[in-house]
Amino acid sequence: MLKRKKESLEKGSELLRKSSGENQGTLAQVMDGYSKLLIDDPVLPFKEENLQDIANNVDYGVLAALDGTWVSYNANYNQNIGKPSLAGGIHTTIMPSPGTNSGTIPGKFSFDCEEYIEKLTFSLVAGGVRNRGGASELFCGAVKYEQTIKSVNKEEGKPGLQYAGIHEENGMYLWLSDVYNHAATKESIEKDRGIHAFSDEDFKNYGYTGEYRDEPLVQISADENHKKYILLSELQPGQEYYEIIPAQELKPGDGIKGPYFIPDYSISRSGVIPHGSTITLLGDIAPDGNNYLINGSPKFPYGNAAWQTDHLAISQTMGGAGASPTHPIDLDQPAPAWVHEKLNDHNDKGSNKIYTQRILANDLYPYSVRPDLRLRDTLSGQNVVNYVLVQMSSKMKTGAQGGILNVPFVNRFVPTVEVDFRLWIETVIEDGKEILQLQYEQIVFFEFDFGNDGGTTSWPHIQVNTLRKLQDIPEDQRRVIEEQFFDCKPATIGTVETANAASGCPYHKG
Repeated sequence: MLKRKKESLEKGSELLRKSSGENQGTLAQVMDGYSKLLIDDPVLPFKEENLQDIANNVDYGVLAALDGTWVSYNANYNQNIGKPSLAGGIHTTIMPSPGTNSGTIPGKFSFDCEEYIEKLTFSLVAGGVRNRGGASELFCGAVKYEQTIKSVNKEEGKPGLQYAGIHEENGMYLWLSDVYNHAATKESIEKDRGIHAFSDEDFKNYGYTGEYRDEPLVQISADENHKKYILLSELQPGQEYYEIIPAQELKPGDGIKGPYFIPDYSISRSGVIPHGSTITLLGDIAPDGNNYLINGSPKFPYGNAAWQTDHLAISQTMGGAGASPTHPIDLDQPAPAWVHEKLNDHNDKGSNKIYTQRILANDLYPYSVRPDLRLRDTLSGQNVVNYVLVQMSSKMKTGAQGGILNVPFVNRFVPTVEVDFRLWIETVIEDGKEILQLQYEQIVFFEFDFGNDGGTTSWPHIQVNTLRKLQDIPEDQRRVIEEQFFDCKPATIGTVETANAASGCPYHKG
């Protein structure tokens, strides 16, 4: 996990150091003073009289930069795309074909690839959240989020665009940062005491006559027939002992020696999806060397290097479209000729291509195959000066794990088994102005049966989008966003003044 430099917790002092660099950009200020938490770093003691100071200075980490309402931003920088983009977001979704089930296994699936627009709102929870764990206290910076997504489609014979709601989600991000040591005190012991003042068993078995035994007894006699016990504090250096009787009572200061808790990760995300899945993701800021704020723009591959199965709508269990890491498909070139051919046993031995043909033949190729190339192409025309990358997953390779719970229907037919998420928070300079921009890639893995051998296949459902605050997107895009998400009538939209006057429009807010 990451920690931020802290000052004394004495009451009345400034609890957390804030960046004072007036010339620093927003991300630089948010990330100022953070470093990796190590076991030998100072641990701050928790005191009840400092509780209000802690609540008034909650650490939200990089999540503080998310506060506000973000909407889809569309930039058409890839001149090789024949069909102009209609929105900032793209999703690929694979589902069982109608009529299929795990018993018949006919090996068919439906594939959808659509562009979408989105509204994503983050709200900081004032005061933070206190998690009490005895000798350890964790204070979380909590950030609520609400997400609404609508598809963008053209209907044949109609020039206008069609917008339909396809996704809703809400949940909470947590910055798992401030860990304090809360040692026992005389007051806490007396308040929470739950044992008898005098133990007959202690006297009968060990000869202890005092009250509230708050340290172990040790047996110092080797003779098992005539045992003798003393308090641990009475044991002399090097003196032999044969048995330890733990104490049930605490003494003031207990807990201060540790062990000290260091969370595996700095960020968690809990989300509720109305299809019937509840997710918990864990993750952290991904550094470049020792730098958590990375200069320049995020890097994405081009050409053959872009054929990376971890980011494709074609998983390794789906046959691979006849490609491999040593013989990839160049997604920056037109789709291979076979994509537009009628396939048969001669030109598609093993039926590897026919099942993935529709993915490469989609109108949104190459984004239908690797959606995050849309993020790459958006960045290609921008001046990005720095960024922070957050990486999260429900299934970690080591350490603490997140997870997914599905309702019975989803669990039976198309269980959601893993969610991997990357979020870039970027500083873009346009016309001398600093603009914050979000880009994300989310890959959700479904599982359902496929193929003649009855094996289970992993099916990627991928979402990518670029978002900005409403005031930072072009007027034509703003008009659509306001109409679809903020109930602004087209007749009332056109200028900043009318947009402000329209009910529900958040222009210049957040």
